Amino acid sequence: MSFASEFREFAIKGSVVDLAVGIIIGAAFSRIVDSLVKDIIMPVIGAILGGLDFSNYFVVLKAPPAGYSGPMTYEALTKAGVPLFAYGSFVTACIYFLILAFVIFMMMKGVNRLRRQAPPPAPPAPLEEVVLLREIRDSVRRAPLV
Repeated sequence: MSFASEFREFAIKGSVVDLAVGIIIGAAFSRIVDSLVKDIIMPVIGAILGGLDFSNYFVVLKAPPAGYSGPMTYEALTKAGVPLFAYGSFVTACIYFLILAFVIFMMMKGVNRLRRQAPPPAPPAPLEEVVLLREIRDSVRRAPLV
């Protein structure tokens, strides 16, 4: 088998194609969950906790360069090359992970529910001949020996 035909056979296998489709859908799903966390959930959590925006929680590890006159926000300091300990972004990433894990768990729970098979059918009733033979056997066992 030539290298090209072997590669073609590998690439066309169902599992490889399924994996590619899964990665593409996963990337799109990741964008949806990212928007859900950034645009819907984190603002609600921030409002509950008193108007906090976790993305702007950071510690400046080194003073800004001399002559820096921009705002002291995460984005501006990052663009200026100031090293930051951005624990707020880490909290956001952790919340994002928990939400994503929960959504995937719920999806897999639904898939598993769909995959469950009906209980196995009851075994068929024994044939009439088998029932008669069992009755004969049981009566012979009970009969006294003479």
